[in-house]
Parts: sequence; C-alpha cells; structure tokens
Amino acid sequence: MKKLATLFIATAAAQAMAHDGHGLSGSHWHSTDAWGFVVFGAMALAAWFIGRGK
Repeated sequence: MKKLATLFIATAAAQAMAHDGHGLSGSHWHSTDAWGFVVFGAMALAAWFIGRGK
C-alpha cells in the first residue's frame, strides 16, 4: 500500500500545468522570466569587453 501511495503522489504532480505567461511570449509574462536574458546579455557584453583588447 505504501508503494502504491508513493507512486500515486509522485505521478500526481505530472498533471500540474503552469499558466500561460512563462517566457516572453503569451498573454502576459513575469519580470523574473526575463532574468535569463539579462544574464546572457551581461555575459555577452563582458566577453566582448574583455576580448576587444586582445
């Protein structure tokens, strides 16, 4: 019974769905979804800045 309950609990979360809006496309988006783009831009700028002197 414990194994069956564990299996049910573990697979029940697979049915959860996030609402539309995660990412920059969709009906709305969260400001925290853009942090990946901000970090990528900062890293690209740092690589360009460091690499231009060599």
